Amino acid sequence: MRLRFLGSTSEAGACPSLYETDRGTIVVQGLELVDGEARADLRHVLDGETAVEVPRELLVEIARRVLG
Repeated sequence: MRLRFLGSTSEAGACPSLYETDRGTIVVQGLELVDGEARADLRHVLDGETAVEVPRELLVEIARRVLG
């Protein structure tokens, strides 16, 4: 799988960031959600899956660029 950087809201261009794959999926780079109470709200987390927290403005900005 290959990744193409879509963007970040980080000043340094680090995480959180979004990438598009050559398989038509999106990869999220960010801080793992470790808050136990918040993790308890997740549904159907399978082995090998995790949750990553990203700011809403990152998703809005990438959607604007990609869809706009």
